[in-house]
Parts: sequence; C-alpha cells; structure tokens
Amino acid sequence: MCGIFFSSSRTAYIAPDPSTESLLRNRGPDSLGIHQVFIPRDATCGEHDDASGGLYLTFVSTVLALRGASVVEQPLRDDATGSVLCWNGEAWTIGSNNIVGNDSQHVFASLLASSSSDVVSGRESSIHRTASAVSAIRGPHAFVYYDARNSYLYYARDCLGRRSLLRASTSTDSLTLSSVCNSSGMKWAEVEADGLYVVDLATASADLPLHIVHIPRRLPSEPRHPDTCLTSPFPGINRNLPSEPSFPASGHVDELHRNLRRSLQLRVQHVREAIDSIDYSPAQSARVAILFSGGLDCTVLARICHDLLPVSETIDLLNVAFQNPRVHGKLDPTVSPYALCPDRITGHASHAELVRICPGRSWRFVEIDVAYKETVAHRSRVMTLMHPHNTEMDLSISYALYFASRGEGVLQLAPRSTTIQYSTSAHVLLSGLGADELFGGYQRHATAYDRHGYTGLLDELELDFGRIGKRNLGRDDRVISDSGKEVRFPFLDEGFIVLVLGLPVWAKCDFGNPQQLDSVDAARLLEPGKRILRLLAWQLGMKSVATEKKRAIQFGARTAKMETGKTKGTQTLV
Repeated sequence: MCGIFFSSSRTAYIAPDPSTESLLRNRGPDSLGIHQVFIPRDATCGEHDDASGGLYLTFVSTVLALRGASVVEQPLRDDATGSVLCWNGEAWTIGSNNIVGNDSQHVFASLLASSSSDVVSGRESSIHRTASAVSAIRGPHAFVYYDARNSYLYYARDCLGRRSLLRASTSTDSLTLSSVCNSSGMKWAEVEADGLYVVDLATASADLPLHIVHIPRRLPSEPRHPDTCLTSPFPGINRNLPSEPSFPASGHVDELHRNLRRSLQLRVQHVREAIDSIDYSPAQSARVAILFSGGLDCTVLARICHDLLPVSETIDLLNVAFQNPRVHGKLDPTVSPYALCPDRITGHASHAELVRICPGRSWRFVEIDVAYKETVAHRSRVMTLMHPHNTEMDLSISYALYFASRGEGVLQLAPRSTTIQYSTSAHVLLSGLGADELFGGYQRHATAYDRHGYTGLLDELELDFGRIGKRNLGRDDRVISDSGKEVRFPFLDEGFIVLVLGLPVWAKCDFGNPQQLDSVDAARLLEPGKRILRLLAWQLGMKSVATEKKRAIQFGARTAKMETGKTKGTQTLV
C-alpha cells in the first residue's frame, strides 16, 4: 500500500499541503519520497532553463512495505531515461509471469521496456505498447508513470478501481492527482476505473493546454477498435438460461473452492517480511486480520485461511459494534449496547464455529466497541477520507470500516469476565466485499428475479458488477488505509471473477428453486441468494454460517441512522 501525489504546474513545484501529506504518510508509514522534474518549453533542449518557461512536475510517494525482503522506496526513478513511477497496489502477475517479491520494480521494468527506443519506432507507438503493458497487470493498483523518453504522463486505476486515485478539477494549465485529499479548496473527483489516461507533456510544455487522452477498455469479445485500447480481463456475464430450474452442481462448488483458495493464497502469504522478520512471533502477532461480521462471506475467507497459513500463526477477527443513541437510547445501564449489535452476536457464533472446526488455530476475536461520542469526535476525519463520496450511507459504511480497520479493541479471556486491551499487529486486512454483487446476495436480486425471471436477475447482477468500483472501492481504500493497513478483496481477484462470470446464473443464485426448510439436502435447505457460496461453507463444515442471513454492514454494526430514523441513505451530507 502506498500514497501517491502528483502535480504539474507552469509556475512552480507544488507539493501536497501539510494535511494531505499527513494523510499520505498514514497510508505509507515506512518511507516518503519526493522527486521533481522540470520540462523546459523546448523539450528537446539539452539544458533546463527555468527562464524559458515549461512544466514543473512533482512526484510524491509514501510506502507501506508488504512484499519483498526490503523496503523499496518510491518514487521509482530510472537514471538512464529520467522516467518516474509512483505505484500503489499489488501486481500479482504481469502477463503469464507470477510476481515474487516486490512488485513495483517489476511493473516499472515492464513500463520502461514498453517505451524503450530499441523497441518502438516513434513516440505515438509507445502509447500502444504502454497500454499493452498496463493491460497485462493483474491485481489492485493505481499509478502515475512519467515516460521521460517520450514525454508522456500516464495515470490509471485498475479495471475494478480497487485502489484510490483522485483528480483535482483545476485549470487546463495544471494537473493534480492524489490517493487522498483534504476535501477543502480544490474540487476533487475519482479517476474513473475505465482505462488509461495519457498527457502529452511535450505539447503542454510549449504553453498549449494540457490535453488528456482517454484510452478505454474493451471486453475480449468486442471487435478490436482501430484506436489503441486496453483489453479487459473479464468476459461478459454468462446469459445462457436454463430450460428449467437447476441446483448448483458439486463440480461448481469444488471449482469455486479451488479458485477462491488460489485467490486467498496470493493475499495471505509472504506479508510484511521486510519489516516484521526480526520481531515477528506467530503466537503473539498476526500478519493477517479479517474484517469480521460473522457473516457468510468473511467467515468462508477465515475458514480457507486456516488451510493456507501455518497453524502456529494467529489470525485476528476484527468485529466492530457501535453505540447508536436512536436504538440504544433507553437501555438499562447494566446492558451493553455493543453486545446487542447483530454483528457482535453473529460474530461470536461464527467465531465459535471456527474454533470448533479448526483445532489448534489461535483466532483472536477483537471486540471493537465504539461509543457514540467517539463516533462524533471522528466524524470530520471520516468525511475527509471518504470524500468526494458524501451521502449518509457513505458515512455509515465508512464509520464501520474506519474503526474496524484501526483494530483497537479488547480480547475476552477465560474466564469470560476477563478482558485485555488489544491492538492488531496485522497490516493486511481481508474483506468479503464483492460476494453479494457476484453471487446475488442482495434483496434486489431476488426482487429482480420475481419481476422478470432469470433475465431480470442477470441484468441486475451485471449492473451491480459494473458499478462496484464507483460505489465502493475507492472510498473503502481511502478510509481503511488511513490506519496504515491494506485491504485485500479475495472475491475480486481477476481470475476468480472470470470463473464466476462464466458460471450459469442458476449455479450462483438459484432463485428458481425456493428454500425448503424441511429438506435434508443442503442444496434445497439453503436459501437461494449466494447458494453456491453457502454450499461451500456447508462443505467446509460451517453449517450454521451457511444458513446466516445477509445483513448490510451499517445495520449489523448499528452505524445507520444514529440520530433519526427518517434519514435516507442517499441524502447528501452538508
């Protein structure tokens, strides 16, 4: 995880203001680097002559080192060409090559090769090669890359938008990009996760307006456009309809298990080795924690993590509960409002099931209790982090993610009346986000089927998948990373998504076969929403988890509608 800041100006080098720099440092506490480049008005002249005018470029990167044997400081610079890369995220593979160790260096090498003079003929052809290099990257990322050889600036978010990158709306003479912003002054918007953006700095340095070219993504099935484009890793959703309602086959469940295991394996191994290798104690510390409501998605992730990590390693389960004055205002003082939160109740139940079926594993169930006055005290900070998102629903979800990701709570010891304060040492957090959108976990999916059958259901699933980055991921990345931790989404792995999009709809969410509560067959006993994932939980021994109802995070943790029940989630904050 890293923080990125970039600015171009015609008048001076512009660094992030102190509050933005502080937010960037929170994302990347291991190093901070600044690099400045001046591009003269005549980009071909041999000397930098500030008096002639030109562009002042400022690159800032902060780093949270998670992969590799050493901290690789950024921005990365190539002495031979002067090219610069600010990289935020994880490249699990580039093309057919698995990335071992630090990924930012591999990405930089790939981008440099795409713009090398012995490979390309002319500046414009380097854009096509760079787009191909970016298309080959698999994993969550955002970046700013300066190709000094050809005087192009590139920036982008990955195909789902799993990492934040914001752009300030300023004049045509300047450009400012940042992972985070202080939400004041300039107007910020999220960079769309819809392709690659290119700025020709050679023409911009000649006093022409900054012209940003958008290189779009296309589906593999779409005809090749004559212009340069990025190829999406995803096919279109499988729209083949069954002749009659069918249940998920055991082969579908097994395939799902194999692919989810592979996705998790990438995300939980070789974590933070450059920093923790000396002081790390598996019995006392945790490298990985799970944002844990006790629901189906996060508990399946926890269960598979048990199969992947040495049994000596502790796994932290971060469970957050809020004091909500609207709900808890008239409670007896002897009754804990946190113990009544739905996610606390299901969290304890699922934790107990994990302990039962995963003998020998140390699961730390971290109770993160947030008093109403603490929620109010952090309101301004949370709103800054989630900006430019600004609705009541954004705030209620962000509260839960913000306090959960801090990982500061209590542990219950035996006997249960004994507690100790605890702060997780994990810097990688796993989230089950994406499962509802892929497997039909929302009530609106059932409603779409009731109204328009499988065709309506497919339309709703396609809509949800297409907007997940815009609605959730950039906001969640900014909120969670403020704690110096990186959130990883195993359900949003590119390879895993390709599998799920290719499955027939009835194998994922089987609304054509209603739940039969008296059946001894799990496929009939379990409810239709996310039925394939419920069958996986059942197969892994978690029968109680497999039957758990879907509940939105803001209602399970009690962050929704804290002052009045009449507030709508879409209401804009002031």
